[in-house]
Amino acid sequence: MSQSVATHEVRKNQIQDPFWSEYIRLVREVMVPYQWEALNDRIPGAEPSHAIHNFKIAAGLEQGEFYGMVFQDSDVAKWLEAAAYLIEEKRDPVLEKVVDGVIDIIVKAQREDGYLNTYFTLKEPGREWSNLAECHELYCAGHMIEAGTAYYKATGKRKLLDAVSRFADYIDTVFGQEPGKLKGYDGHQEIELALVKLYHATGNEKYLNLSRYFLDQRGEKPHYFEQEWEKRGRGLHFPQLSMVHDHQYSQSHLPVREQGKAEGHAVRLVYMCTAMADIAAETGDAGMLAACCELWDNIVNKRMYITGGIGSMEQGESFTADYDLPGDLAYAETCASVGLIFFAKRMLRLHQDSKYADVMERALYNTVISGMSLDGTKFFYVNPLEVYPEVLGKNKNYNHVKAERQGWFSCACCPPNVSRLLASLGQYVYTVQDASIYVQLYIGGQMEAVINGASVRIEQQSLYISEGKSRFIITPEQTSEFTLALRLPEWCDQAEVTVDGGNKTYFAGDKNGYIELTREWKPGEEVEISFSMPVQIMKSHPQVRQTFSKVALQRGPFVYCMEQVDNGKGLYQLQLPRKTEFMISEQMGSPGGVKVIRAIGQRMKPTEEWADELYRSDSLWSMEPAELKFIPYFTWANRGIGEMTVWIQEATDE
Repeated sequence: MSQSVATHEVRKNQIQDPFWSEYIRLVREVMVPYQWEALNDRIPGAEPSHAIHNFKIAAGLEQGEFYGMVFQDSDVAKWLEAAAYLIEEKRDPVLEKVVDGVIDIIVKAQREDGYLNTYFTLKEPGREWSNLAECHELYCAGHMIEAGTAYYKATGKRKLLDAVSRFADYIDTVFGQEPGKLKGYDGHQEIELALVKLYHATGNEKYLNLSRYFLDQRGEKPHYFEQEWEKRGRGLHFPQLSMVHDHQYSQSHLPVREQGKAEGHAVRLVYMCTAMADIAAETGDAGMLAACCELWDNIVNKRMYITGGIGSMEQGESFTADYDLPGDLAYAETCASVGLIFFAKRMLRLHQDSKYADVMERALYNTVISGMSLDGTKFFYVNPLEVYPEVLGKNKNYNHVKAERQGWFSCACCPPNVSRLLASLGQYVYTVQDASIYVQLYIGGQMEAVINGASVRIEQQSLYISEGKSRFIITPEQTSEFTLALRLPEWCDQAEVTVDGGNKTYFAGDKNGYIELTREWKPGEEVEISFSMPVQIMKSHPQVRQTFSKVALQRGPFVYCMEQVDNGKGLYQLQLPRKTEFMISEQMGSPGGVKVIRAIGQRMKPTEEWADELYRSDSLWSMEPAELKFIPYFTWANRGIGEMTVWIQEATDE
C-alpha cells in the first residue's frame, strides 16, 4: 500500500467565538434537544418521525410496525453523532445518559450476525441486500458507523463502536470479488467515508480495503443495479425516480476514476468525493486524486451557486449542466453543502491550497446556516436564491421551494446534518501538516496540536465577521520552529500582519493563498491579522444566463440578499447603479455583529397606470430613487413571508 499523506490531527479545538459560540449553544441547548423530541414524535404539528420507536420495536421493547422512509435509521445515527461531538467538546452527563440509553436500544435491535437496519428487520425480513439502488442499507450503516466512531472518540465507550464493527465485519462477508459474495455497492454513497473513519478508530485495515472496494466497484459493467432489479422481479421502491436505470443519478455511470463532471444526485456525489479523497490520502492512489481534482473544479467553477449551494434541479436533487444555476428553481439542498464541506476538508489534507478552505467558508457561512432559523427550531431543506411567494403552491415547478422554514420533514436528513457539522466545527478550523499549522477558518477558540513531537497551544481571538480581524496567542511547550500559515480569503486582496508587537507587514498571500510565518516561536508570542473587507459587487460567468447583467453583494464571507420587508414588493424592479456608495451598519437582532449594507439604487416604474391590458406597445418606464437594504443571506426568512433575491439588476446608465 502506498504512503499516506503526512497530516496530524488537532488534539482539541474548543470554540469561543462571538458568532459561532451562539450556534454551538443553539446546537447544544436547542437543536439537539428539539431533534430528540422530533425523533420521538413529540413536536406538535411537525412531520412524525417514528425513528426511535422503530428501533424499540426491532429491539423487542415495544409493539408496532415500521413507519417512515427506508432510511429513517440514519436520522437517529446523525443525531447520535452530533451528540457525541457536543460531549467531546464538553462532557454532559445528562446528554450522555440519553445517548447511552439509545445505544442500548440499538444494540438490542442488532441481529446476532451483526446486521442492523429496522426497515428490513421489521418490514421486509429476508429481502436484505436485494435493492441496493434504492433502499439505503449501506447508507444507514455508514451513518451508524460514523456515530459509533464519534462516540468512542468522545467518551472512550466501545458499546456502539463494537456494534458497528460487527456490522462492518458482516458487510465484509457479504460484499467483495470473492466467489459467493455480492459484487454490489450502495445506491447512496456514505458507507465508504464511514469505513475510513472506522479504520482510523480501530486500526483494522480490512475496513479501509472494504471502502476502496465499494468505490472501485462503482460503474463496472454489467450494471449491478439492473441485475438486481431483474433478480427481484423488477420491483421498485421509488417508482417516481429512476434510481435503477439512471446511472448518473447515483454516479454509477462510469468508474469513479473516469468521472470528471458532477452528475446526478448532489449529496451522493460529494459524499462519494469525500471518500475518494480519503482513499487517495490513505493509499496514494494517483487516479483517485486526479478524479477528485477534476470533479472539484467542475463543481466549484461551473456548477456551484454563489452561496456555496450545489444541485440546481429538484428532479433527482441533482446537478444539471455547466452554468445552469437558476436562483428561483434552485434546489441547493442543505445536506449537499454539508457534504461539500466534507469534501473540501479532505482536499485540504491532500493539498494545502486556500481555494478549498474558501469554498468551505462560502458554504458554511451561507447555505449551511441558512438551513436553520436564527432560533434553531426550524429548517430549510432547499435553499433558493430568489423567492416569489405568490407562485408557491400554485406553480408545481416551485413545489420544492418554501418561503419559510419548516419544523421537521418526512425526509429529515438536513436538520441533523447541520447539527453534526456545527457540533464538530472545531475540526475544520486548523489543518496540521508536517511542521506547519494552517489556519483555514478564522473562528475563535483554543486548539492543541503536536508539532515536531512537542505540544503547541494556540488561542485565537476572532472579530473576523464584524471587523475582519483575528489575534493569535502561540504557546509552544518550549521554544521551537514551525510555520503558522494564515489563509488569505478570496474576498480579500491584502492583509496587515503584526508579529509579537513588531511593525505591520502587508501581504497578498503566496501562490497557495497563505501567509506563511516561519520562525522560532516562544511561549506567549502574538500574531495579529487584519483583512481588508470591502463590499464586493459580484458577477457571474457570462454563460450563467439566469444572472446575466445582474450583480450580487458580498462582504467578508457573507453573500447578501434583499427581502421584501426592507425593500417593498417587486424586488425584480430594483436596480443597483454601477457606481454607488455603500453604507455599513449594524442591525438589532443580527448575531455576532453581522452588518447590513445600504445603498441608493433605483426602481423601474411605468410612467402611467396600466389598466387591464396584459401587453402594450406604448408604455414608458421611469426611474425613481430607492433606498436599498441588503442583509446576509443566511438571515433571510426570519421576519415573515415575503419576496427575496440575491441577484439584482445592474443599472446600465452611468
